[in-house]
Amino acid sequence: MLETRVIVMQTEPGVAWVQAVQGGSCDACQGKGCSSSKLGQLFCSKPRQFEVDNPIAAQVGEEVLVGVAEGTVLYGIAMLYVLPLALLLLGGGIGQFWLGSDGAAALGALLGAGSGFVLARWVARRRRGQATACILRRV
Repeated sequence: MLETRVIVMQTEPGVAWVQAVQGGSCDACQGKGCSSSKLGQLFCSKPRQFEVDNPIAAQVGEEVLVGVAEGTVLYGIAMLYVLPLALLLLGGGIGQFWLGSDGAAALGALLGAGSGFVLARWVARRRRGQATACILRRV
């Protein structure tokens, strides 16, 4: 299980909205050596909040530990990157094989990648109600 420290920003019955405590760096150099925290600030200027299960009834402002199953992260990576890439290659191959031209291969690749992103979004919306993270304990 992957764990991280967060601050509870908002609560609702059974769930909480949390925000990560740690910045974008890996904490080895506190963002002073490799500049990963600066890159994180560049691409994500405002802090993101996530909805998690709240079985311990944590209150707003408390620092807590949130756990996410490792398979959840791998599943998310597969949906976001692997599925569209696989459909891009499949679409390009089908376009090339079916019509035998580079233009058809490019069009097939675009249609494959687009359908991969649409399918990934559909799967994500379908799974939205299923909680994938929960508060483990207070810190």
